[in-house]
Amino acid sequence: MKIKLKKLYPDVTLPKYGHPGDAGLDLFSRETKEILPGERHVFNLGFALEFEAGYAAIVKDKGGMGVVNGLHTLGGVFDSGYRGEYNVCLVNLSDKLYNVSQGDKIAQLVIYPVAVAELEETSELSDSSRGLGKFGSTGR
Repeated sequence: MKIKLKKLYPDVTLPKYGHPGDAGLDLFSRETKEILPGERHVFNLGFALEFEAGYAAIVKDKGGMGVVNGLHTLGGVFDSGYRGEYNVCLVNLSDKLYNVSQGDKIAQLVIYPVAVAELEETSELSDSSRGLGKFGSTGR
């Protein structure tokens, strides 16, 4: 699959795969920022993409940042028709300050195929083994 990439600023580190076969493109910070516990911040990434309909670019956590440092991405679904600047919203869920430096890997971007659903309103839904079971419906 070909994706067109537009650099919006000269100092941008463009997304790239860290290893052959990786699912996610590494995304890099353009700024230095302290993120306090409980704080969230939007990092503009300085690039825009164009890719074919039927796909979406979805921002996901970098494994170590979440597990080790308590940082999590919020939102982050970019549709094929979007041509604006990509960004990452990080929230610090830990009890410690986290420092992001310019050039740090802060998230990853995964390109997914998208099924477009045709919605049909109905007054009844068929039965299933789960039924109306919510959280814990399969036990512990």
